Amino acid sequence: MHRFFGYGSLVNRRTHLYPAGRRLTVRGWRRAWRHTVFHHAPFLTAVPDPESEIDGLAAEVPGGDWKALDARETGYLRRALPEGPSIYHIPPDLHPAPEAELPILLSYLDVVVQGYLREYGEAGVARFFETTDGWEAPIRNDRATPVYPRAQTLTEREAALVDDWLSRVRPIAVPHG
Repeated sequence: MHRFFGYGSLVNRRTHLYPAGRRLTVRGWRRAWRHTVFHHAPFLTAVPDPESEIDGLAAEVPGGDWKALDARETGYLRRALPEGPSIYHIPPDLHPAPEAELPILLSYLDVVVQGYLREYGEAGVARFFETTDGWEAPIRNDRATPVYPRAQTLTEREAALVDDWLSRVRPIAVPHG
């Protein structure tokens, strides 16, 4: 069976149609915001960390046809995990950093947090923030006019939860634009 392990937007089932998704915790990894030349904003990546573990969603790739998922995950490498599924990640030496630090899209973060809330509850959202590095990056508040292509509408409770956690990790806000 061909499966992937999603630890960011792929945790939100509303962003894909991959079947048989199930919650999974993977040891030896944590998340980080990474700037690459492939995207106009930082994206989440998994980074090896023998002392950490991350929650996510494992789902099937129908017929083992990785083409569409590989296209969605442009800029990432796919690597098999001992647990069975494959994980997409951006090795730090693979892509040069952009010339200027770019802000994290709030619409992307909203999608990720919404997925964790639905799959793992508020405790899962807390673990997401606690096992993710790079919160010093600025945040672009594009919630009203989302830039992220798979943006989802959040409930007031979901938006408040994201905002509360952002105030705890204290990223620098940048004006909408």
